[in-house]
Formats: sequence, C-alpha cells, structure tokens
Amino acid sequence: MAIQAAASSSLSFTKYRYDVFLSFRGEHTRKSFTVILYEALRKKGTNAFIDNRKLGKGERIAPSLLKAIDKSRVSIIVFSTNYATSTWCLDGLAHIIRCKKEKN
Repeated sequence: MAIQAAASSSLSFTKYRYDVFLSFRGEHTRKSFTVILYEALRKKGTNAFIDNRKLGKGERIAPSLLKAIDKSRVSIIVFSTNYATSTWCLDGLAHIIRCKKEKN
C-alpha cells in the first residue's frame, strides 16, 4: 500500500493527481532522507506520492506505480549508492524520462 498526502497545493492541476512522485531505493533511503523529504513536502501542503512496499528480487514494477508517475506533475529522484542496481528504480526512471519527453 502506498502512503499518500492529500493536501491542496499551488502545484496541483486537474490532470495531475500528485504534485510530486518520489523515486528512491527503499533499502538505502526510505527510513532516513526520503521519509524526511516526504514529511517536509506534506507539511508544506504538497501532495506527494511515496511507495512504501518492499519489493522482492526479480519482481516487476507495478502498473499502479507507473500510473502514479503518469499522474504526477514533478518527479524527484533520490539517488543513492545502489540506486542503479535496482531494476525497479531503473524502470521507474525510464518511465519518468518518457513522461518528461512526452508531456514536458
């Protein structure tokens, strides 16, 4: 299940469900930097999406996660030492880049 902040923000537009999508390698930053960033965004009234599921090795990125990227105005990528060793992170990053190119 994903944690979501439902707050109004100046970044919100009707075609977006989230102001910000946070992309991160869970085992490295979930309990430190990323959750602090998420809470700070939420306190400022930003509707942020953070996925809190632990992903098993070899699992594919969930369609709901790709949809959350599609429905986000901005993505913040939290790079960590092993971010690029995760196929989930790389698949999500590739989708973020596609959305940037297609939707700007």
